[in-house]
Amino acid sequence: MSVTTPQLILLTTLGCHLCDQAKAVLWQAQTVLAFEYSEQDIALSDGLIATYGVRIPVVRSELFGTELDWPFTAEAVETLVRTLKK
Repeated sequence: MSVTTPQLILLTTLGCHLCDQAKAVLWQAQTVLAFEYSEQDIALSDGLIATYGVRIPVVRSELFGTELDWPFTAEAVETLVRTLKK
């Protein structure tokens, strides 16, 4: 299966300073590789709060279920994106 532009989700919530740092890492990785990401606020779902409440920020590939827990680097994001393109 080939994915042209990998889609990632940043699991976050309002007021999360680590999430702001994670966005900066994602932007840095986007200067090297093409991918898109959207943000999902875990506060909107009890299930997401239960799963990610103490783990955010987390980058997730919805298509493959692959996750990167914080702290992650731009290089780790790039590796994930390369894996998703295969």
